[in-house]
Amino acid sequence: MFENFWIAAGAAMLLGISKAGIKGISSVFVAAMAFVFGAKASTGILMPLLISADIVAVWYYQKHAHWTYIKKLAPTIVLGILIGVFYGQQIDQESFKIVMASIVIISAIIMGFMDRITSKTVPSHWSFAGIMGLSTGFTTMVGNLAGAFSNLYFLAMRVPKNVFIGTAAWLFFLTNLFKVPFHVFYWKTINVSSFSISLKLIPFVLIGFFAGIKLVSLISERHYRKLILLFTALSGLVILL
Repeated sequence: MFENFWIAAGAAMLLGISKAGIKGISSVFVAAMAFVFGAKASTGILMPLLISADIVAVWYYQKHAHWTYIKKLAPTIVLGILIGVFYGQQIDQESFKIVMASIVIISAIIMGFMDRITSKTVPSHWSFAGIMGLSTGFTTMVGNLAGAFSNLYFLAMRVPKNVFIGTAAWLFFLTNLFKVPFHVFYWKTINVSSFSISLKLIPFVLIGFFAGIKLVSLISERHYRKLILLFTALSGLVILL
């Protein structure tokens, strides 16, 4: 049990680092939490950790947020979450775990494919934002794994590093707040027991966040995109294994 706590604490620190701007490592901490607490139960334990990191990220990067991107994604994110709520309630624990792993692996492949496209033209058709929003909503509800799809969208839009981080911070803060009632009343994955675990892990999230800020400041704009793509691909392999 003691070892499991420190695995969860390490996962919480990675969550904080991710929210600070080192995107693409979400499936590493999701996989670690699923290992310790179980795939579905871990989604409820993660929610307070995600929201606490979102609050700090919004506070730190708020001036960089571009609401145009959020408005484009929001409607289909909501739809994706609602689909995920229903789907996640119908499947068993083992199937839930397989779905989580499949989502990350597929998204990593997509991210790698996108990186090979050298065109500087950004997707402008409404369907691109729609598909990315729907995928983001579904995956964030089913396994807190929406990072890969939102990363794909922001990378495709070729937004600058700080705009990427600031906009994503607001997007997921609002998204995670929307998800809370479904975890509490429908899935029942947030309860007194799960919340007490979350409270013990929040300090590690904050440590990771401020360490992540330092790391982000050391990464040039030119290398940031490639780093995010690399971490996303590696995290897909981690959850597979």
